[in-house]
Amino acid sequence: MDSNKRQKTSSQAAANATTPNLDQVKPGEHAHPDRALVVGDGAFAMAMATAMARRGSDVRVLAHTPKVRDEINAGENKTYLPGHKVHSNITAHTSIEEACAPDVQLVLLVIPTQFLRTFLKRNLANIPVGCPIVVCAKGIEVGTAETPYEMMVGELPGKYHRHFAVLAGPSFAKEIMDGQPTNVVVASVSADVAERVARYVSDGSSLRAYVSDDVAGIEISGAVKNVLAIASGALDGLEFGNNARAALVCRGLAELTRLAVACGSNGRAMAGLAGVGDLMLTCSSSLSRNFSVGSKLARGMTLEEISGGTNAVAEGVATAKSVRVLSERLGVEMPICDAVYRALYEGLPPREALSELQARPLGAEGGLVAEE
Repeated sequence: MDSNKRQKTSSQAAANATTPNLDQVKPGEHAHPDRALVVGDGAFAMAMATAMARRGSDVRVLAHTPKVRDEINAGENKTYLPGHKVHSNITAHTSIEEACAPDVQLVLLVIPTQFLRTFLKRNLANIPVGCPIVVCAKGIEVGTAETPYEMMVGELPGKYHRHFAVLAGPSFAKEIMDGQPTNVVVASVSADVAERVARYVSDGSSLRAYVSDDVAGIEISGAVKNVLAIASGALDGLEFGNNARAALVCRGLAELTRLAVACGSNGRAMAGLAGVGDLMLTCSSSLSRNFSVGSKLARGMTLEEISGGTNAVAEGVATAKSVRVLSERLGVEMPICDAVYRALYEGLPPREALSELQARPLGAEGGLVAEE
């Protein structure tokens, strides 16, 4: 999607959205969807399915393979979330027709960004109309440089568009499964849809959702923070300390902000859960798949060796390509993300990449706004 279209999407969001004003009902006491569909069978898909199931919803998980479907229905997703019992309100399917019937009231798309378009094209006839469709992927598509929301707009007919939302924020699956406090943010061009989804997923104890109208900011934040987490993991692999990580988070946030604003963000998301919050989380913990990739890369493993040793997808690996294309197209300077790309795909040693970043010409510090 070109910059004019991105700006138009942002303007539409600003025009359609109102200042969120949720009612005074305690979170968790709102009505929950009777039936919800979670597309995806990975750790975060299971965590969101569990959060909905705990609220009393009948949750259908659309699994990618019969193997994982059978594991889930047997009581434990051993492939992607071993050690956690599947909630009794969750059933798994490999047929979207079975998973959607009858009367699904909420759809969560929790599949990797690079596979989202294929899913939408193959299953258009079966995607429910009239209920919120919430994309939880955090990435940018290779080839098109489009975000998940933009892919949904491009692939699904107009009758779906007002029901779209995105969900992001600092939310490790394991901690959601353990019932630990987790806050996320839901964004939509429709305030009503954002509020409805927030009420659906908030349980009043562990999972809480805020609402936003900054769709572009939240999606770019969620994508770029994965690339920056690879850089942070590399610092860990090189055994650098807190000074280096703090600088990375701060300057990475500046890069993220520049790109988000260029893509049409109204500037609100970057200082919130999807921006600073998720960036701090993924840049500081080995639970982050992207952080682990960077750490292993700095310790001498190749990308092929790293990718071959896990079932899970580290979205930042592919997104590093997309961010480079998008930043060059929009004329946005992103030296840290560019260094990650070169380390992943051009063989630049992480230690050398850091040295190059430190040797860049001096300049003024930018804050949480686009730098001129």
